[in-house]
Amino acid sequence: MQAPLFTILTQVVSCIHRFVIMKSMNEVDVLALDGHALRLFLAVLEEGSVTQAAERLGLSQSAASHGLNRLRDLLGDPLFVKSGRGIVPTEHARLLAGPAQLLLDGLLSLARPQSFEPSSARIVLTIAANDFQRDLLLPGFFARVQKAVASFALRIVPSGAPSAALLRERGCDLLVTPIPPTGMDIVQKRLLTDRYACFYDPTARPPPNGPDDYLRARHITVAHAEGDALDFDRRLEIQGVSRNIAIRVAGFSGIAAFLRGSSMLATLPSLLRHSALRGMASRPVPLEDVSVDLPLYLVWHQRDQQDPRHAWLRGELQAAALEAVGRRGRG
Repeated sequence: MQAPLFTILTQVVSCIHRFVIMKSMNEVDVLALDGHALRLFLAVLEEGSVTQAAERLGLSQSAASHGLNRLRDLLGDPLFVKSGRGIVPTEHARLLAGPAQLLLDGLLSLARPQSFEPSSARIVLTIAANDFQRDLLLPGFFARVQKAVASFALRIVPSGAPSAALLRERGCDLLVTPIPPTGMDIVQKRLLTDRYACFYDPTARPPPNGPDDYLRARHITVAHAEGDALDFDRRLEIQGVSRNIAIRVAGFSGIAAFLRGSSMLATLPSLLRHSALRGMASRPVPLEDVSVDLPLYLVWHQRDQQDPRHAWLRGELQAAALEAVGRRGRG
């Protein structure tokens, strides 16, 4: 449950004090601080560009420059200075980043409901995930939430190689990914850790008999639409291990059709045996020193950290991940 209103107000006042602590209270008109200025300051800090911050916030260049100049005058610091073709924050700006984010979150908290009752909730949620993460986690998550709330609509968008902008610009409410985007306003939690396994069709071939047999085989793998290779494939490349890659597909769901009836191998996340590669056999990868963990993270924006509805949904998705790990142990 979210903090009571009095607690929120106390936190906001505390954040204001921290935000201006390096200036005399007589020199800073704290009442002139507003959420729009704080949001602009943080956007410029994260983007490293006034122009890009303006585009992100839907402001004109002149409005962003005016707002930033007003904040500079108020705080008595340039905040950002030119460096080459871009800008960099001053030391004062870097020190203000944390208190500014806390203050903005505190202000936003004033408009949030203080509690959340699932049984009467009508929820529309957007989650970004690739096809592996979608099939592994989201059917169970949808079933859990749908049973608990009055109405639930789930929209799933492809995550690709996700950037922080996907969350900052509200392209999604939650993001599932093995490589979380970074940013002071981005929060993450590990959902589970998988391992890579070697998949094959047991009706068409036996399991690979050692490293030589594995490396002689033809292989199928995933290369995401953005051109990014799997962590396992990158690790082999770094180590100078060469395989005969016969087929590259853009998603995990396209593997089974090519693997079925062939003598090829596919080295992919082991939990795919519960979804896209159900019916295929799998074995540990028969190579030494190439074991690669595959973590999956749940990622969200700091603005939603204290939202009780959002926190409840995060908990339900974490529970769905635990169920997936349980299936793994029984498989």
